[in-house]
Formats: sequence, C-alpha cells, structure tokens
Amino acid sequence: MEYVEDVVIVGAGIAGLATALGLHRIGLRSLVLESSESLRVTGYAITTWTNAWKALDALGIGDCLRQQHVQLQGLVAASLVTGVTTAQVSLVEQGKCGNHEVMCLRRNILLEALEKDLPQGTIRFGSKVVSLEQTKNSVLVHLADGSILKTKVLVGCDGVNSVVARWLGLQKPAFTGRLSIRGLAEFPDGHGYKPEFLQYFGDGFRSGIVPCNNKSIYWFFTYSPSSQSTGIEDDPAKMKQLVLSKLQKVPKEVTNALEKTKLDAFFSAPLRFRVPWNVLWGDICKGGVCVAGDALHPMTPDLGQGGCSALEDGVTLARCLGEALMGKHKEGEEECDMIKRGLEKYAKERRWRGFELIATAYVLGAIQQSDGVVMNFLRDKCLSGLMAGMLLNCADFDCGKLYSP
Repeated sequence: MEYVEDVVIVGAGIAGLATALGLHRIGLRSLVLESSESLRVTGYAITTWTNAWKALDALGIGDCLRQQHVQLQGLVAASLVTGVTTAQVSLVEQGKCGNHEVMCLRRNILLEALEKDLPQGTIRFGSKVVSLEQTKNSVLVHLADGSILKTKVLVGCDGVNSVVARWLGLQKPAFTGRLSIRGLAEFPDGHGYKPEFLQYFGDGFRSGIVPCNNKSIYWFFTYSPSSQSTGIEDDPAKMKQLVLSKLQKVPKEVTNALEKTKLDAFFSAPLRFRVPWNVLWGDICKGGVCVAGDALHPMTPDLGQGGCSALEDGVTLARCLGEALMGKHKEGEEECDMIKRGLEKYAKERRWRGFELIATAYVLGAIQQSDGVVMNFLRDKCLSGLMAGMLLNCADFDCGKLYSP
C-alpha cells in the first residue's frame, strides 16, 4: 500500500527529532520513521556545549532542560602518565556568541523533551526503511513491512549505518581503531561532586567524568584494543576491570563513580567517523533527499560535538525548508524546485561546519590518547591548554533561529 507524506524523516534520534520539532514550530508537518519500538537512549548522556544551547533555545526547549541539569563551571585536564593537572579552563567565560554554557544532558531526558511538543502520531515506531526510489517530483520510501511512502522531502537521520547516506553515495564511515566504554553512575542520596568536567588522557587512553545533575555522573573511557582487551565488549565485568586497571593515577572520586556504576549500565561501541572531504565534496543532498546528524557527519567524541552538531542540523534544516516553502519564491517556480533550493542552502551551510568538527575531533583524539615519551611530553607540557581551549572555540557557534515569516 502507498501512503503520501510531505516530509519524511528517517530516525528518531537527536537529529531526527530536532528537525521534526523545528518544522513543527514553523507550521510544517513531518512523519518520523523509527526502526525500534521506542526512543533509543543508548549512550546515556551527551555533553551539551554553548552551540547546542543556542539550538535548543531556538527549538523552545532549552529552559526545561536547564532546570533538570547542573551547569558546569570549569574543565580540568590531567595526565594519565603522571597524574599531574595540565590545564584548567573556565566554562562560563565570555565568547563571541555570548557567555559559554555547558551541561551534560541525560540522553533520555533530551529525547523526551524533543518528542514532547510534537503532534501525536508524528513518530511511527517499528518502521524500518530498506530502500529508496527517486521519481520525478518525489521519493518512494520502501519499508520492511512491504508498505511504501511517497514523500516530497526525505531527511536521513538514521545514524552511522544510514540507508539514506548510502543511497546518496556517501562513503561508509571508517573505523578509527579505537573503542569507547561509557557508563552512568547513580547516587540516590546525591553525589557531592563539583560541577566540573574532569578529563584524563595519555598512555594510550582517554577518559572523562562529568555530573549530569545532583544524582547522576556520566563517565567515558576510550582506548585502542590489544590482544589482552579483545572481545570484552559484551562482558560488562571485564570492561569495568579494564577501565579501573588503567586509571590508577586518577583521584578516588573518579574510580568511585566507576565502582558505583551497575554492570548493566556499561556500554561499549567502536568509534567511527566520516572522512572529512567526503562531507565537503560528497552529495549530502540530491533532489528532495538529504542527511543530518550521524548520517551526515559521524565523528569521534573527542570534541563532544556529535549530538550538539545534530541539534544545529535540525534547526538549520527546518529554517532552510521553511524559507524555501513558506518564503518568497520566483514566479512560476515549482514546489520541487523550491525544495531543492532549500536543501542545497542547508548543505552549503553545513558542509564546512561538519568538515571542521570531524577533522578537529579526530586530530584532538589522536593527540590526547597517544603514548610515547615524546608525545607525552609535548601533550602535557605544550598542548594541553591549547586542546582544552579548542573545545570552547568549536562550541562558540550560533546556528541561528528558525524561519519566521
């Protein structure tokens, strides 16, 4: 059976829901197809930098999220080789886009906030896209259940293994040779941690710990697998043992958070990224089809910008589509041409931003996690403060407001 929709979004993650909410705010309806049976909360939390708060405020949900999380006051970086603090940076200083604002958002709270204001029925769960087909003025979306959706606009927000990105001809994301282990520690009676982002790196590892609110702590650990650590990704007890064994020189409060993390709250994943020039020169839109979020710019987590840039994508895409469909247009211009113009403007705005974030995150992670006497010295003595400052520099960005007629 064939159904007709104006805008179809594939994936109910951060990018998909942000795009849907942005479109809803300006009066454009969309349908979000999600392959799972409920919202996916894998990953537990995301560090939300200044640029993300600009996007969340544009979407109208910033204040409700602020009330449920603690604002971070500073970042402290230290060496895993010596245990010595190598950099301290304020996270509330003035930037070119206003005062910096950084929090660590619980992923489930963020997704629920994005979903809450969407019209009922916007998200269709259990809908897996298997293939696409371009017609003259529309796109046919084939689902696993045999049904077909006909749409004027298709937005792929379906993650690193995106069906839409593959249809556009974008290269498959590359494996970095690094893995991540993440977890969330719960403290029902309060944890008492300072509102600081603590980072530890060197000796082949990178780790961090950050409070989400007064009762939960998010932590992460990235490493390059060896023969001793191969195959532990499905064994939480071994993951916990590995992380604790490598963090011998960190403060007790860090290891305490790891000890308090329940085994079912450990999560492991390979770190992948899209080759930056593929974002710069590849087809990120074609006709009425485009990609956003991890389907567009999967990146390593070293800048903490994956989810933040997905929010930027949602606001930018909603604005560009709104301008194209609801703003002034040339006399006699057909709707499909207006859509194409809007998506091309979106692609132009997001190419360089995606390129910059992917490349910077990759280089930053390589330096932070590397080992060796020379690199340890250069990183700890010369580069640590510079790297901490890069986090704020990349976050000092405003994606703009939604379209307003």
